Amino acid sequence: MASDGAYPELPRNLYLEVTNRCNLKCKACILYKGSWEPPRDITLDELIRITDQLPALEWIALHGIGEPLLNKDLPAMIRHLKNRDVSVQFNSNGILLDESRQSDLIATGLDELRISLDAASHQGYKAMRNSDQFDQIVKHLRSFVDRIRRQPLCHLKLSLWYLGTRDNIAELPDFIRLAASIGVREVYLQRLVYFQDDDGYGVATPQKTLMDLDGKSRELVNQSQALAKQFDIHFNASGMAAPLESVRTDPADRSSWRKCFRPKTLMYITANGNVLPCCIAPFATSDYSSIVLGNVFESGLREIWLGSGYQKFRKTHQTNTPPKCCRGCGILWSL
Repeated sequence: MASDGAYPELPRNLYLEVTNRCNLKCKACILYKGSWEPPRDITLDELIRITDQLPALEWIALHGIGEPLLNKDLPAMIRHLKNRDVSVQFNSNGILLDESRQSDLIATGLDELRISLDAASHQGYKAMRNSDQFDQIVKHLRSFVDRIRRQPLCHLKLSLWYLGTRDNIAELPDFIRLAASIGVREVYLQRLVYFQDDDGYGVATPQKTLMDLDGKSRELVNQSQALAKQFDIHFNASGMAAPLESVRTDPADRSSWRKCFRPKTLMYITANGNVLPCCIAPFATSDYSSIVLGNVFESGLREIWLGSGYQKFRKTHQTNTPPKCCRGCGILWSL
C-alpha cells in the first residue's frame, strides 16, 4: 500500500480490544485500580467495519484490557479474520479455556494463544492474581496441549507468559519446569509497566520492578535460561529484549523510545473505540486523555491515522521529551 506523501501507510498490524471486561482483578493490571472506560464488548459487525478499513491488514491481536474469552462473538471474529488470511492471536488468563472453547478455538484456525499465568504455584497465583483458579487453569492447559497434539493439521501455537516482579521472580525456575510438564515450548518473561506520573497501584510500582540491585534476580533468570535449554523450551522476553535485559540496571541508550516502531506501524483500539498508540500506553501514564488519538466510532481510521493528533504524537515521540506513555520504553521496560 502506498503511503500518503510523508505520512506512514495505514497499519498492517492491529490490537483490537474485543472486551474490557475481565473475570480477574490482577494486582499488576489497571483494572485493579479501576477501568479507564465503561465496560463494553466489540461486536462482530463492529470488528468487520473496523478491519475493512485496513485492506492490507496482516496481523491482529484480539486483546487489550480484559479477557477475550468473555466475548461470545470471539470464534466468529477469528473465522472472519482467517478468511482474510490475517494472522490472529490473543492473550488469555485461561480460566474459561474449557474443552468446548478449546475445540472452538482450534476450529477457527487461530494462530496463537498466549496464556498469562505469572506464577508456578497456587499460592503464587493467589498473591499475584487474587484468584484460586491456578489448578483449574493448569488442568485446562494440559487438556489443550493434548488436544492440539491429537490433531496433526492444527498449527496453533501456545505460549506461557510470566510478568516478573520482586514478589514472584523466585518462582520463575519452577515456571519453566511447569511449562515443560504441561508440554508448552514457549515461555516469555515480561517486565512490569507502571505509571511514572502517579503512585501506582497493586504491584505496579517502581519498588516492585526487577531492576536488579543484589544480583538475585539475575541469578534466577540465568537458572531459568539453563532449565529452558535443558527442556528444549524457547525462553525469551517480551518486545525486543532478552530475559537478562529484564534485570539490567543501566540501559545503554537513555532515549531508546525513539527506536519504537509502533507509532508508524500499528494501532490499538479499545472496546469503546478509542485509538491509542500501543497496548503499553494505558499502563504507563495516569493521564489517559493524553493517549487517546481518536475514536473509530466517530471518525474513519484513515482520518485518525493521518490526523493532527497522531502526527503530533509521532513528532514528539522522536524528541528528548516524548509523550508521557513513552518515557519508560526501552529503559524501564522493553520496547
